[in-house]
Amino acid sequence: MRFPFVRSFVQRWATPYTLLIALLLALALYFGQERVIALAQDISFYAAPTAEKAMRAGEWSMSSREGAYDLPRAARYFEKAAALDPSYPYVYHQLARVEFLEGDLALALLYINRQIRQHGDSAPNSFYMRGLIRGYIGQYGRAALDYAHYLEFDPGNWAAINDYAWVLLKAGKHEQARVAIEKGLADFPDNVWLLNSYATALFEEGRKEDARAVLEKATAHLDSLTHEAWLVAYPGNDPKLAEQGIDALRASIADNMHRIESESATSTLR
Repeated sequence: MRFPFVRSFVQRWATPYTLLIALLLALALYFGQERVIALAQDISFYAAPTAEKAMRAGEWSMSSREGAYDLPRAARYFEKAAALDPSYPYVYHQLARVEFLEGDLALALLYINRQIRQHGDSAPNSFYMRGLIRGYIGQYGRAALDYAHYLEFDPGNWAAINDYAWVLLKAGKHEQARVAIEKGLADFPDNVWLLNSYATALFEEGRKEDARAVLEKATAHLDSLTHEAWLVAYPGNDPKLAEQGIDALRASIADNMHRIESESATSTLR
């Protein structure tokens, strides 16, 4: 060897552990950090499978990091966790989330009901999840009850308040929706999601000019619709859909404003 100090260094420090670390670092540089983390999780799980490892791998695969997001992989690991320990905290909650995102609402509801039967109020997020599922099924009254129960544990969650108001509006309970949103706006006065829902509630109550003023405020704060804010509103969704989701909210605000202007023009002509 031309450089004896290199041989001396390798002989002294090259252990199986350090060589593995070096290999993982090299793979990370070549393939990307997320793929290497996933590989390390796979190796660790299959070497000594536990429900905890499976849950960690599944949750990581549903994270907001674009390179890590892999819903089928998350589903596989949550299923492994459930097989290893059916009573593991939130395991059926996570399976429900996957099925909801995949569009199988019946199976999602089955999973979330099992989660709530097992853990009840010790897993309050599951009531939020069930409210979301029931809302999409069209069970607006039941969804509202689930959201209201969840908000007893986390009253300052603006996304939950907005979702709660959504099912109340769908159920025709416009005043209840308005009151719920007003509580959220007390803490988040410039939140565009809440403002848009608030305008809808006001419009449905016949307060068109108030709704217009609220939408104008929402329009003024459209710059706050960031990638990060969307991920807070829609956790577990593919981060690549963030821009599409933000565009959809912008379009909703524009449509609501157009609706108000059309109604006002019609009233003027009468």
